[in-house]
Parts: sequence; structure tokens; C-alpha cells
Amino acid sequence: MSAAKVFVFAPADPTGETHRELEGKGCEVILGQASWDTPQGDSEAEIAVMAKGSDALVGTSIRSSPITKKIMESSDKLRIVAKYTIGVDDVDVDAATELGILVCHSPTESNWGGVAEGTITAMLTMLKKVRERDRYLKEGGRWRDPSLQGTYFGSRADGYPGITIGIIGLGRIGSRVSDLMRTWKMRILATDPYVPDAKFVEHGVTRVDLPTVLKESDVVTLHVVLTKETRRMIGAKELAMMKPTAILINTSRGPCVDEVALVEALQDGKIAGAALDVFEEEPIALEHPLRRLGDKVLLSPHMVSSNIGSGLKPGIRWATDSVFHALRGEVPDNVYNKEVIPRWEGRFGGKSVLG
Repeated sequence: MSAAKVFVFAPADPTGETHRELEGKGCEVILGQASWDTPQGDSEAEIAVMAKGSDALVGTSIRSSPITKKIMESSDKLRIVAKYTIGVDDVDVDAATELGILVCHSPTESNWGGVAEGTITAMLTMLKKVRERDRYLKEGGRWRDPSLQGTYFGSRADGYPGITIGIIGLGRIGSRVSDLMRTWKMRILATDPYVPDAKFVEHGVTRVDLPTVLKESDVVTLHVVLTKETRRMIGAKELAMMKPTAILINTSRGPCVDEVALVEALQDGKIAGAALDVFEEEPIALEHPLRRLGDKVLLSPHMVSSNIGSGLKPGIRWATDSVFHALRGEVPDNVYNKEVIPRWEGRFGGKSVLG
């Protein structure tokens, strides 16, 4: 029996420990060059050649050339595409399901918990005018200026109602955001058609529809996966529903927001600001108009989950273990396209290709 071939299409383990583990089990390990932060990495054609004859594909997010049907079809032995990250929008999941291939992701708390913390950091930075106050003093401002007043978040006994936060997507991240903000005693709205009423109650949020979130919230924050339904779910129509004093936060996926419409809304004063960690095209172009909107925007290079004490390490471990399970003919515990499992078990169940 020939050695199982594992193609690491976007390496993210600087120690090489997991690569050596795979080799220790008799696997042939092929390392690619592409990753989320090297947008000029391997092309689809190059990846398809490197993936030829693979039993498993594994790696971090890959923006330059997603894992397409053509790439997966380059091996009729392919059992699994395992991601070190939460998102699978860079994998053609429908094609994988059609081909009988497992797609696994790694929703580790170190990742999604960091996104929730980063979301709140962005909210505080913008509404408390942290950047503006710092710059004012450093550039010679004498002392307090009325334009530097921040926003008081929570409700108070004197009748002040506090602000309203609107969460789009009450999954792991949206739920953590609501949990962290509940003690601030503000009104929290949320919308998510895939979550039962009990979860809204559990996390202390009021269930409403998307138009209500947009119309009544002072902060609208997106926490959705990228699907056909969520692609450009926030466009000109939705932005027009928001308060002119409201801010939009997107730490989910760039294509969930129509950037042309967002720039126009910010320039025309239809909304007050936006905090973005993700963009429709990454990296964001140097000439992109979002870079020229000053304090109306808070921009971050898709690093909201990159934190000391977290990072991808748990996800790398999880995805590698998933590869081992699949190569042994076992179904891993983090399959994203669960509907493919019965078919997959019929093809590979109990059939190990490990030495």
C-alpha cells in the first residue's frame, strides 16, 4: 500500500510539529505556499497539480485561490479538506459534498472568542473617541474639547436609556458579544433565523427581524458565515434603514457588506461610522476609498482573532487530528457538511490508509 498523501495547501504551523506527526504515521506531506496573508500565492492550476493523488488537504484560510471543485477533482482518493480556521467560505463546500468529501473546520474558542473581544474593542474605540482624544493631545490640543465627548453605553437609574446594540447572527461570536455586554445594562437586539428562541433568552437578547435591528440600533455588528444568503446582505437599502448616528461593525466576512454602498453611506452621512476587520478583496487596495475616510472608519487587516494567548494553534491541532481520523476511516467530530457523512462512510468507513 502506497503512503497516504497529505497536501498542506496553506501552511500555518511554524514549528512543523504537525507535519512531522503526519510523516511519522507514514504520510507523504506536501507543503504549499499560499495562505491568507500571501495573496500572490499558488494559483488554482498550481494547487490542483500539487493536490493530485492526495488523500487529505489541510491548511489555513486561502484567499488567493480557494479550494475549488477542480482542485478536489484532482484526486479520486480525497477524503477530507480540513481547515485550521472557523470559516469555510474559501472551500467549495457544495462541490465537496457532491464529490463525497468531508469538509472540517476548527471553531476554537481561542479564535471566535478573540473575534468577540475585538468587536467590543472596536465599539469602545469608536464610541468613546479613543483615537480622537489621543491625537488631540499629541497634536497640541490645550485640554478638553466638546467634540471629544464619548457615548455612555448603559441605562441608568436617572432614566437614561442607554444605547441599543444590534447583533446579526447569534452563533458563538454573537452570543459571546451579548454575554460580555449584558452587564453594561444596554438594550441588545439580535436576529438569526437559524437559532431557536431559547438561545435568545439564554443570552439576554430580544429577538427581532433584520429591519428592526437596522432601524433601532446604535451599533450594528455582523457575526455571520459567508453564504449565498449573507453575501452583500448589507447594501444601500439596509444602510439607509440605519440611524445617521449609528456605526456598523463587520468582523465576519468582507463580502457580507457592499463596500461601494458603505463608502457612499459614510460620505453622505447616512451612518456615522464603520469598523471593519474584513474586506471584499483582501488585502484592501492602497487606493481604496475606505482608507481616506479618516475617523469615520476603524480599519484592521483581518487580525481580530490574532491575539497573544490564542491564535491558530488549537485549530491546527484539531484539523490535524481530523485528518488522522479520516485517514483511519473514521468520521471526525468537526464535520461542516454533515449531510455527506453517510455517503462518505460507504466509501471510506473503516478503511485506513495509515501505515
